[in-house]
Amino acid sequence: MDDHTLAATLAGEAGDLLLSIRELGGRVGDQRSNQLLLERLARERPADAVLSEESPDNGERTTRSRVWIVDPLDGTREYGEPARTDWAVHVALAVDGEPVAGAVALPAAGLVLHTGRPPVLAPPPPPGTVRIALSRTRPSPEVRQLVARLSATEVPMGSAGAKAMAVVRGDADIYAHSGGQYEWDSCAPVAVAAATGLHVSRLDGSPLRYNRTDPYLPDLLICRPELAELALKALSE
Repeated sequence: MDDHTLAATLAGEAGDLLLSIRELGGRVGDQRSNQLLLERLARERPADAVLSEESPDNGERTTRSRVWIVDPLDGTREYGEPARTDWAVHVALAVDGEPVAGAVALPAAGLVLHTGRPPVLAPPPPPGTVRIALSRTRPSPEVRQLVARLSATEVPMGSAGAKAMAVVRGDADIYAHSGGQYEWDSCAPVAVAAATGLHVSRLDGSPLRYNRTDPYLPDLLICRPELAELALKALSE
């Protein structure tokens, strides 16, 4: 398998596992999904390093060019609510700090979106209509400011992967986040979004870099390309 296919395959396998054990709760789901991903990556890409939310990080990965960055269960709270579909599995490969392959599985929706076959970019929304995907429980002041300045419609949902994929799928136009994310929260969504033709950056417009010594990467902007300048300007005012 090439890297794109491997990312999609592993995200799908982890998603199927999570669906089968959902009644056991998020803690068990995190652990079991992480175990599956680590074992499969060790078998398929033994020379590569791995950074996972659910595994200790000794920093050795920073000496490697190829690093898989995974979130075995993005949206543990939503996973614990059986009716919800807005949780995800992230599997991405960064090479020299750049996301080059990735997959985001939305298991409860029966979807795996990936860089091997990126979705076709949806048509632009009608003029004057902007939809912003944001946290259903704790949107940041910066995101609230963006909503107000663009007179946007809020599209609340759970996990970072679900919000990013809402833009990829055309269900939202912008996903902005500030404060409290790590590399595993955004690497796979950014890879898929970029492959789809969306704008991806930090909130100040600077590039997103991965496999850094400190994996804390607090802010993110994913949006339709024609809205990037407008969103960045609104965020900077």
